Amino acid sequence: MLRNGFVPLLEALRTKLDMCNSLAEIYELVKKSVKTVLNQHRAGLMLGLANLGMRRGSFVGAFYPVGSNIIVMNRTPFEVALRSTDKSVFNAYCFHLLLHEYLHALGYVDEEKVRDVVYEVCNVALGKDSPATVMAERGIAFYFPKVTYFSKNISMPRELQIEIIKDFDKSSTGYIN
Repeated sequence: MLRNGFVPLLEALRTKLDMCNSLAEIYELVKKSVKTVLNQHRAGLMLGLANLGMRRGSFVGAFYPVGSNIIVMNRTPFEVALRSTDKSVFNAYCFHLLLHEYLHALGYVDEEKVRDVVYEVCNVALGKDSPATVMAERGIAFYFPKVTYFSKNISMPRELQIEIIKDFDKSSTGYIN
């Protein structure tokens, strides 16, 4: 249910999300959405991309090691999504993943609760018909039905190599020159 005052936010955030050109820009919208809807914030997170493997029909999109300051996104499905969908759905996919892991970083550890809060934040901040909200409600496969038919089976590497994304949490590091 939209509360008074959220309709202009909803329209502005949806437009901004569609126009984002980087993970850092999407992440800023995630933080703004969480601050507005839940009145919670955390600064100083990093983002890394790593090959986390992928099995036919399932994959880990991202994870947050509890107590750390990094969100790690799985590079393989990220690249598949980038190549196989339009920009607005791709940005919604990234928003959905980053929001889920950001909530973990805020201390939400129960997966079922996190899924519920992801849906609430997406619904309030972006609206019921936003691709991010639909993913939160129906699952990522709603927009990526071929995810269950990925022909590649990519095993998790023995050593995790994480590529750190530079300038990810820009608004929290303004004091660094």
